[in-house]
Amino acid sequence: MERVVIEGVVEHGRRLGRELGFPTANLAVPEGFSLADGVYRSRAEIDGRWYDGMSNLGCNPSVGGAERRLETHIFDFSEELYGRHLRVELLEKIRGERRFATLEELQAQIAEDRATVLHLLGR
Repeated sequence: MERVVIEGVVEHGRRLGRELGFPTANLAVPEGFSLADGVYRSRAEIDGRWYDGMSNLGCNPSVGGAERRLETHIFDFSEELYGRHLRVELLEKIRGERRFATLEELQAQIAEDRATVLHLLGR
């Protein structure tokens, strides 16, 4: 997969990722952005430093989301990012976006996705 970049100012979301134990930095997706929705191994640039992470590109069908956005869980980073500029590279698709019946199922899948990405990183 060719590396794809989305960048912009981190927006407030519904804080669901934080509630599930996986806080995310949310970016608007440019109009006409053609990459397929799903979960990706990613990395984010913050103040000139790169951090590994995982990103969900899509509309969050499990929680009634409608707006397409990029939500990135950044490993080994815990500072507030609201209103700050963020650059995210999508490096490798892990799975397609799908709907989960419960938040517990979604949380379990996110944990599995994180384990998959960490394994790919050799961590």
